[in-house]
Amino acid sequence: MDEFRVPVYFMTGFLESGKTTFLDFTIGQDYFQIDGPTLLILCEEGEEEYDKKTLKKTRTDVEIIDSLEDLTQERLVAFDAFYRPERVIIEYNGMWQVSKFEEIRLPKDWGIAQQIVTVDASTFQVYMNNMKSLFVEMVRNADMVVFNRCSTDMPLASFRRNVKAVNQAAEIIFEDEEGEIEDIFAEEMPFDVNADVIDIMDEDYGIWFIDAMDHPETYNGKVVAFTAMVLKSREFARDEFVPGRMAMTCCADDTSFIGYICKSPEAKKLVTGKWVKVKAKVHYEYRESYHKEGPVLTAVSLEPTEPLKQELVYFN
Repeated sequence: MDEFRVPVYFMTGFLESGKTTFLDFTIGQDYFQIDGPTLLILCEEGEEEYDKKTLKKTRTDVEIIDSLEDLTQERLVAFDAFYRPERVIIEYNGMWQVSKFEEIRLPKDWGIAQQIVTVDASTFQVYMNNMKSLFVEMVRNADMVVFNRCSTDMPLASFRRNVKAVNQAAEIIFEDEEGEIEDIFAEEMPFDVNADVIDIMDEDYGIWFIDAMDHPETYNGKVVAFTAMVLKSREFARDEFVPGRMAMTCCADDTSFIGYICKSPEAKKLVTGKWVKVKAKVHYEYRESYHKEGPVLTAVSLEPTEPLKQELVYFN
């Protein structure tokens, strides 16, 4: 935020997902107050409305954009010149592609401070079945994803995996009428995390991949075993490679390779695209490719093997 004069808070989500409720509450909170004016750009008008007294008290001006074609650099530059905001909040239309907004060159000294996605948990599965590509685009670069209207009988762990498959760095929050829900992922893993060697079945690789990043206390110092494809890169040291799998995040045309760096003296002999059975000890360290601290494997053994019949990982 030190790099730009005007922080931009970008919020999106499907219609009636709670965007307005979230922002209306946040704008009125003491921790969100600033001395200068705020500009709120609305690209979608839902059933909920903003509290006019709060807007006036917080010096928040509102502009409405009715169509994606009207959301242009020229329009934003004009807003900047007229309002001279010290902060901008954009409530984006959930039916507009986020990539279209990302193509817009923001006014000088504006910069994205935080990108938030709101999700109505009660309708999430319907949207995932019918508009998965739009949702994937929403969360791909999100800093925070807020699931509201949750209940503990919903498959919240599955919802979380759907987001993490696309964006591992996103903070995910689940809320019900009482507020944030905690400790919802105490569910048993489909593998024994207390075994001398944690044997990860082929169909459970995606679950382990996400859980290993989120719960270092569970895996640090443990030995894991799984089957994976080899990926090598000039960015890695000579004794490093990534054993991983291709994961489908949206559709057959939208797949990505997921895996963690593995150290082994045998790495230099491995060939990208070949398959291996890996047994490795897990520890955690900061790696630039993760942009944070994450799992790094040290191979105990590597054995060549045939490709899996089902090579893709599905998150559900």
